[in-house]
Formats: sequence, C-alpha cells, structure tokens
Amino acid sequence: MTERKPPEKSFPSWIDQQIIEADKRGVFDNLPGTGKPIPATEQTDYTQAWLRDYLRREGVSTEELLPTPLKLRKESERLTAALPGLPSERAVRDTVEQLNRRIMDWRRNSIGPPIFVPLVDEETMVSRWEQARSADLAGGTGPVAADQEAPDTAPARRRPWRRVGRLRRR
Repeated sequence: MTERKPPEKSFPSWIDQQIIEADKRGVFDNLPGTGKPIPATEQTDYTQAWLRDYLRREGVSTEELLPTPLKLRKESERLTAALPGLPSERAVRDTVEQLNRRIMDWRRNSIGPPIFVPLVDEETMVSRWEQARSADLAGGTGPVAADQEAPDTAPARRRPWRRVGRLRRR
C-alpha cells in the first residue's frame, strides 16, 4: 500500500517520487504494449478513443452505455426491421406488448432527464408484419423495409375503448 503524502510535499513532486520508486522496483517492466507506439487515431479526444477501443476489446456494445430511454427508442426502431422474422401474429403482439411494458415501466420510474419514449402501436406493427408476410408469400424479393413505406400513410388511430378493455382483462 502506498504511504500517505507528507504535508510538506506538493502533490506533483510526491507523485513523481512514487513513479520513480516504482520504476526502480521494476513494477512497469514487461507490461503489454511496452515499447510500442500509441496507436494513431483521427480523433483528438484520446479518452473517447481509448474507451471505444476498450469496449471493442471486451466485446461490449456501445449501446450499453446509452441511457434507458434511448435504448428503448432504438429497440422500437429495430422492431420494425425484425417483424418479418417473427413466426406469427401472436409473436408480434407479444413482442410489442413486452416492449410497451418496459416503456411504461420506464415512464413510471424514470431517472434522469425527461426523455419521452412513445409506445409502439400494436395494430400498426401487426399490419406491417402482414404486409411483409404477404409480400414473401406472393414471391416478393423480401421483407418490406420501414423506409420503403408510402409517406402518405398515417398511423392507425388508437381507439380508447381498446385500452380500457385491455386494462380490465389484467
């Protein structure tokens, strides 16, 4: 364990003394990367570059560092792309319901800045799934991408009595 800094020494000189003593003891010998240059990056912020490199080496996605509402928004965007891979309408409804439940939990117990996360419309997702499925069955080239939708289609208007009925069933 390191000793305490003597009151008569300044921090920089005391730290330098600790480093010199550790170097004499050989603590820094045979470290990985010894004698190699620091990798060149096009960024000037080396801490960000180091963090990104560390996350890549450890196999951690940078999305893990995002706040919860942004993770939920990304997940709702990815859901549209993942719809054609779901096997049934029930699976689509279950997936949307689970995501909406997590969004509602976030809204109830939000921590941090107030970032609004919209609920995913179940009926819209089911209709997109049916369109993608019918395109696949009709011999189409593949699933319909979210950005290929017609720009003039408005999202289905949600009827309030559906929500009330769903709340009563729980």
